Amino acid sequence: MCPQRTERLPGAVAVIARHGRLALCEAVGELDPAASTPMTPDAIFRIYSMTKPIVSVAALMLMEQGELLLSDPVARYLPEYDKQQVAGLVDGAVQLQRARQPATVQDLLRHTAGLSYEFMGSAPVQRQYAQARIGSRERSNAALAHELAALPLMFEPGTHWEYSRATDVLGRVLEVLSGQTLGEFLRSRLFEPLGMTETGFFVPPEKHARIAEPFARDPDGGVQMRVIDVRQPVALESGGGGLTSTAMDYARFLQFMLNRGELGGVRLLGSRMVDFMTADHLGDIPVFGPASRALLSPGHGFGLGVAVRRALGMASMPGSTGSYHWGGRAGTTFFVDPAEDLFAILMLQAPNQREHYRLLFRNLVYATLDD
Repeated sequence: MCPQRTERLPGAVAVIARHGRLALCEAVGELDPAASTPMTPDAIFRIYSMTKPIVSVAALMLMEQGELLLSDPVARYLPEYDKQQVAGLVDGAVQLQRARQPATVQDLLRHTAGLSYEFMGSAPVQRQYAQARIGSRERSNAALAHELAALPLMFEPGTHWEYSRATDVLGRVLEVLSGQTLGEFLRSRLFEPLGMTETGFFVPPEKHARIAEPFARDPDGGVQMRVIDVRQPVALESGGGGLTSTAMDYARFLQFMLNRGELGGVRLLGSRMVDFMTADHLGDIPVFGPASRALLSPGHGFGLGVAVRRALGMASMPGSTGSYHWGGRAGTTFFVDPAEDLFAILMLQAPNQREHYRLLFRNLVYATLDD
């Protein structure tokens, strides 16, 4: 995999580790195709939804410390979530009714809170998200959470899985509990203890030259997604998709997960809590819409912030039962396979090509295993 400017990827960084040892860290292609800058192993990527597992770990740390329960209603920390309404269609018209049960912290972690994303479809609720510009990075986490609470739910909490802005709301819960901004909380409680010095919600000026960029135009002729500007702080520190990181920084987080909550003698989460996080939390809960169904491969459920493999077969990609993974909208991806004592990361900024290269990368990684 050696992409050039005439190919489908601007550049990439791949990391593979097994049995606690780095097996591969390779940079290929270009960091910035507009400037023909070579890719480097310390390139900084917009990791989008690979933010979610990090924020989920932070929430479970507070759970272990007795600061919250997963069964707590979200309204205990964000009172505006006390009287949410569910949208339903009656004779073709949208009608609202009070939610029969409140969304819980567990619902936020496993995306069963009744929320959605504005880009996941064109249902009336999703259109309201878009009209409200709910993804604006000019809102604070508090303002976003408040705005979401006033919009209708897609379904009754706890009844369906729909990929959503739930982790953004979870980030606001962490702010309320800690009295810090989400960025400050993550830095002091996770990034500094784990030595993740390159991870944050914006990139300081002295590191701007290391930011990986996508092609200006999609090489396959599609509509190129506009990536977020990470060169200066913004009001929204999105718990669902705002972080930037390097491959080796994220490798430290994944080794911490593979070690079941410990890295370099620093334990931040109990081993059983990591097992709990990476177990399936959906059971028979159905997936809500087609866009969400496309995100969970056959044989997979969802834990607390990550997709979890429930069956060895069924999916079109290799992996052990109990492995878990997730990715980011601009192309980054990871998977962790505890049975093989393995994790792998692929960092890209190629939104429209991400699915093909995620599957290809995983196939290649498993093909290298000979024991």
